Amino acid sequence: MKSALNDLEIYREAMEIGEEVWSMVAHWDFFAKDTIGKQIVRAADSVAANLSEGYGRFHFKENQKFCYYSRGSAEETQTWLEKAARRDLVERETARSLYDRIETLKKRINAYIHSIGRDASSS
Repeated sequence: MKSALNDLEIYREAMEIGEEVWSMVAHWDFFAKDTIGKQIVRAADSVAANLSEGYGRFHFKENQKFCYYSRGSAEETQTWLEKAARRDLVERETARSLYDRIETLKKRINAYIHSIGRDASSS
């Protein structure tokens, strides 16, 4: 039996990261928000959004596909985070810490992708 979406740790972590990115960008000036800010918020929010869309799909292969999108959005978030740090919008220490959390999340998404296939094939 499938658990509720909020029971997925990777979903909760993705939601937290999205909120942290939003809070970080909220203090930037207009130009920074309008360029990098919009991009990093969209990418970070897309991680959780794709996990939830996949979770709501009927077939496990569809869920896996959206998990791949989620992982790609996590990668994109890291790229924008690095650009933000290089442009002195985020302290390098803060960027490194968030980057590392996203790196861990990507690995956990990979594990989740593999578990979806195993769960389906063992039924």
